[in-house]
Amino acid sequence: MSKVFRNTLMVIIIFVVIIGVINLFKNQTNEIEQYDINKFRTTLESGDIQSMTVQPTNNIITVRGETENNTQFQAEVPQNEQLMNDILAAADDQGVEVNTEEEPQPSFWQTLLTTLLPILLLVLIFLFFMSQSQGGGSRVMNFGKSKAKMYNEEKKKVKFRDVAGADEEKQELVEVVDFLKDPRKFSAVGARIPKGVLLVGPPGTGKTLLARAVAGEAGVPFFSISGSDFVEMFVGVGASRVRDLFENAKKNAPCIIFIDEIDAVGRQRGAGLGGGHDEREQTLNQLLVEMDGFGANEGIIIIAATNRADILDPALLRPGRFDRQITVDRPDLGGREAVLKVHARNKPLDESVNLRTIAMRTPGFSGADLENLLNEAALVAARSDRKQIIMDDVDEAIDRVIAGPAKKSRVISKKERNIVAYHESGHTVIGMVLDDADMVHKVTIVPRGQAGGYAVMLPREDRYFMTKPELLDKITGLLGGRVAEEVIFGEVSTGAHNDFQRATGIARKMVTEYGMSDKIGPLQFTSSGGNVFLGRDIQNEQTYSDAIAYEIDQEVQNFINQCYARAKQILTENKEKLELIAQTLLEIETLDAFQIQTLFDKGRLPTEDEIVAERSKSEKKTSLLKESDDDVTVTIQPQEEKEATPSDDTAIDEDVSKSPDQSSIPEDNPRTNDDSDDRPKA
Repeated sequence: MSKVFRNTLMVIIIFVVIIGVINLFKNQTNEIEQYDINKFRTTLESGDIQSMTVQPTNNIITVRGETENNTQFQAEVPQNEQLMNDILAAADDQGVEVNTEEEPQPSFWQTLLTTLLPILLLVLIFLFFMSQSQGGGSRVMNFGKSKAKMYNEEKKKVKFRDVAGADEEKQELVEVVDFLKDPRKFSAVGARIPKGVLLVGPPGTGKTLLARAVAGEAGVPFFSISGSDFVEMFVGVGASRVRDLFENAKKNAPCIIFIDEIDAVGRQRGAGLGGGHDEREQTLNQLLVEMDGFGANEGIIIIAATNRADILDPALLRPGRFDRQITVDRPDLGGREAVLKVHARNKPLDESVNLRTIAMRTPGFSGADLENLLNEAALVAARSDRKQIIMDDVDEAIDRVIAGPAKKSRVISKKERNIVAYHESGHTVIGMVLDDADMVHKVTIVPRGQAGGYAVMLPREDRYFMTKPELLDKITGLLGGRVAEEVIFGEVSTGAHNDFQRATGIARKMVTEYGMSDKIGPLQFTSSGGNVFLGRDIQNEQTYSDAIAYEIDQEVQNFINQCYARAKQILTENKEKLELIAQTLLEIETLDAFQIQTLFDKGRLPTEDEIVAERSKSEKKTSLLKESDDDVTVTIQPQEEKEATPSDDTAIDEDVSKSPDQSSIPEDNPRTNDDSDDRPKA
């Protein structure tokens, strides 16, 4: 008998019992006409009553009878001797048969039901709610029980082959799976498997997917729980759930426990701002004890995932608890292509779709971004009633992901359209002239999202470090739009405010983090705490004097002024090309890399034959690059170096009609050891 059926049956039984009792004690007054005292005496004196029965009850005398036309009636007469004598005399005069009954006494069953029924109902209701609370959906009595879910092997499994773009990370976890399957291989050489593995990385890079792959490959019980599931409204529940989780794990050892978003419960202790008790600290203390306390947890491996490792408690990160930290970063060019292949398995791609080209056009995209990109391409194809995804669908999807859907209905004045065209042309010209600048892949003045136009600047190859000249060229490129407005129109607009924000950010990091200022020298003036954490960073103080702060501001300003003057010189010397690209944009709205290169080299747009030849050349080059990648062994650099790599973001310029405090352009700064999302976006 299912639980739902039992609960339904219990409710029906209680309802039937209540209705039956009500009917048992209910007087059948709906078939008897009620008379008031006046109507009763009038009917009696008129001789319309055949018989009546008098029954004294407490302070009221109930009179029941039958009229000449066989109508049943009932009347209540106050307990008054004179009144009752008058009624009996009138009945005698009319020859009415009068019967007298004693006050009725309740039967044994009525007395029993009256006494026991309320108690019985309360007991039934209590048992009903107790059965509810003790079932699988416990909400009343099971606060202290763990909410961890055991992985069901019958469900669709995720294997390591389903995880792409993270080969080194997979290898680290394969060792964990191998130890669980064959521990003698490791114990023979005195090796001890890590007790805990912490997956660290930006959102969308596949940390949870890797854990699911471990569950699919391990062949041992796999408990999955979120960090927020430990903490409830009652104090002590979190610690109780931790104990219950590890008790269940010990019963099923060897096994794996996966805690997603562990920063919800593993935050650094002593960071509270108030004097109240922090339930998270108690939960964390219990977790620390269970992971590496006096109790033995042999055969239990803990895997946790977070994108805020900087706020985790140091005691949680020490060897013996989380022995191994695996950084799951955004994939490189080869990794992006591998991720695209995985997500393209169930999508009908046309022959024109080149995954290598897509990977080259999506620097900084995470695995989740790439999956979303192909899904958007499929939606674009479906809107056009196509059975296959073509390359134009992918191009549109990339634009939608970066800058949002096209605003074809937006009405833009001729003046603003000219400003946007020359602004984007300024970015394009500087990108083409400077050797260390990013390659201009596409420029358009079609409004998308909140942007009036944008230029897509892609790196010529995946870069892990940036030199000082490269950073200065990047700043110069960002200032190109503002300089073009000044050179052509003699006035400036608000369209470049985000360019300034990004350029200033790069210049400040050059001075305060990268030690690229000749005046200040190789010094570092920023804290290493990563993202802001209120409990810790609220107490951070400036570690340098006001004089140094002034020099920092001066150096930042010098870098910006130097790059601004350089951009102005380049656009002044290449004013004809600036005009040509801007006028072409006003005519056809969008230019790709080959069209821009042809305009620069030949002063005109490419012919159809040149476009076909270039497309064939590009496909051949992509094929050769793919073959060379298959033959080359990649050497992995140390993690410390990889974390200081620059991001490959796409430059996007916002709509000039927006106010200066609105931002739609992604940050394009060298990558530091924080966990911010640096993918291209509007």
